[in-house]
Amino acid sequence: MKTTYIRLSLAGALLLGICSCKKGETTADYEAAASKDSAMAVSDSISSVATMKVKDKQFIKTADINMEVKDVYDATISIEKSVQELGGFVTHSDLKSNIVSENTYNTSDEEAVLVKKYQSENTMQVRVPTARLGELLTLVNNKKLFLNSRTINAEDVTSGIKYAEMEGKRIKKTSENIDKLKTNKDKVNMSDRNMAEDNLQQMANMDVTDQLKYSTVDIYIKEPKVRIATIAVTNTESIDDKYTFDFLYSLKSAFVEGFYLIQKIIVGMVAIWPFIVTGTVIIYFVRRRKPAKKQQQATEI
Repeated sequence: MKTTYIRLSLAGALLLGICSCKKGETTADYEAAASKDSAMAVSDSISSVATMKVKDKQFIKTADINMEVKDVYDATISIEKSVQELGGFVTHSDLKSNIVSENTYNTSDEEAVLVKKYQSENTMQVRVPTARLGELLTLVNNKKLFLNSRTINAEDVTSGIKYAEMEGKRIKKTSENIDKLKTNKDKVNMSDRNMAEDNLQQMANMDVTDQLKYSTVDIYIKEPKVRIATIAVTNTESIDDKYTFDFLYSLKSAFVEGFYLIQKIIVGMVAIWPFIVTGTVIIYFVRRRKPAKKQQQATEI
């Protein structure tokens, strides 16, 4: 009932403006006004929470959207562009493809086809002026195939802002009282703690001001169907079979390795020449002594 009353009031105001228009005004001005009114109505139809305004109240508005789209990449580009046109900015965008299956099919001795089945998804976070949150939700809603979930929050921070103002006055009063004290170590410590508290309070105020000015919207989009990508690749099985064993190369390698082995044996024998010479001398003397013993035994007989 409240929305109907607002629309009727705006229509009545527009009609009165037409009746009392000046001679130099054109109908294009009224068409622009009507178009703006229509856009506001569309935003209101998305969610009253997104466009809600209450006298003497301040709200931090956030939204969380989970939906399925026809093409994740196209939807991502469109949403990012819309956010920029509305005066906002993108703080996070994680576009990726989840592989469902991956198979390679050989089509010839040299060629093959890699077939990938995948689903694309993107997790985004955007910041948009709070006054234009309803417009963004309308634009995002136009991209959906199926809406899984959507959450819109409006947190009333009026009392928190009032409390922050009182805390600021208290900190300022404390600083004035500290200045009246006699300079000593305790005064320096008290002044330092009070200044740190003032810095924290100012930072909190800046954070709240930013959240009041810009609404945070978390968006998760995915494609409902599995996509298929075909990629031309080389037939690796044929290449492996071709180069698994080369007879001529292996024969040549065996001949070279045998030649190197002979060289190593010769080098090894040269390296142990003292042992060879010593052994040869020992064998020589042992063999000379044997005939001498046999001759001595024969003489004795």
